[in-house]
Amino acid sequence: MTHGGDAAVHDDAMSGFATGAPAVPEAPDDGSRKGRRGRRSGSGGGRWAGSGGRWWVWVGRALLWMLIIVIVVNGVRAPFERFTSDTGPAPTATASPASRFPVAAASAFAVQFGEVYLNYDEQNLADWENRLRAFLPEGTVGQFGWNGLGSLRVESTQVAGVEVRDEHHAVVTLLARAQDRWLSLAVPVYADKGAMVVSGLPALLPPPPRATLPQRGAGERDTALENELRSVVFTKSFFDAYAAGDTGALSRFTDGAPITGLGGSVTFVRLGEVVAPRGAADRRTVTVKVVWRLPSQGNAAAAELEQAYECTVVKKGNTWYVRDIRGASRTIGS
Repeated sequence: MTHGGDAAVHDDAMSGFATGAPAVPEAPDDGSRKGRRGRRSGSGGGRWAGSGGRWWVWVGRALLWMLIIVIVVNGVRAPFERFTSDTGPAPTATASPASRFPVAAASAFAVQFGEVYLNYDEQNLADWENRLRAFLPEGTVGQFGWNGLGSLRVESTQVAGVEVRDEHHAVVTLLARAQDRWLSLAVPVYADKGAMVVSGLPALLPPPPRATLPQRGAGERDTALENELRSVVFTKSFFDAYAAGDTGALSRFTDGAPITGLGGSVTFVRLGEVVAPRGAADRRTVTVKVVWRLPSQGNAAAAELEQAYECTVVKKGNTWYVRDIRGASRTIGS
């Protein structure tokens, strides 16, 4: 019967899987083949041995190959990008054209021009024109804006500021003292390869206004320390040595770097006010007024000047010493 033939084939196949060797079934007779073909063609019998059941294997392989390709591409691209970025020129900071303008040289040039321009006299017109011509463009004629009348004389000329327009042009502002008033003069300067010229007419501007000091609170003072400093530190011996520049004598009152003094340019007259604010027990910044006598000229009476100093004092043991002495940033009582 056909059932017997099927059973024999199934048993032989199972024995082949068990031993690891391929099963070789016996050749069935024609009747058995027909029976098997009939069952396989039926709707409910046997297993489907086609490749469609393994579609997920091919999907997995495709994903794996895609991953490998991505890794390879990134591995090749990364070092190439690093190589190209490393070999590229490093960015360099480029200076602006205005930074190439010769500010210092133009300032000196403008000062020299201002001392000629602001010192005129109708009695010496030809000489003034001749000296001014060295600062003006070639071919400039006339009095460069002056009508040739009157006179003016300035005592000093200084640079107040420089406004650079580009690498060739700038306006130098001068401050000049003329008798009892200040003058502010804007001078346009053209510079090229070291050469300079006044490129246009100057302009008078308002001088800087006088500032108003802000009100300062009268902080709490340490009167005990003020009296101690007057009697122990800021004595006649200290300021005599400071006026003379006697570093050996000064070393008895100082701590830290040597204080050189004034080298005999003045003579100590008297000590004025000493202001010591409350603060740390071993370090204070105090303000001191001192009166100096300046050397006289001939038989004239000697001048005296009261000046203000700011001193840092430190305490070592029971004694105060001067750490440094400098000009006060603000006068006492102002």
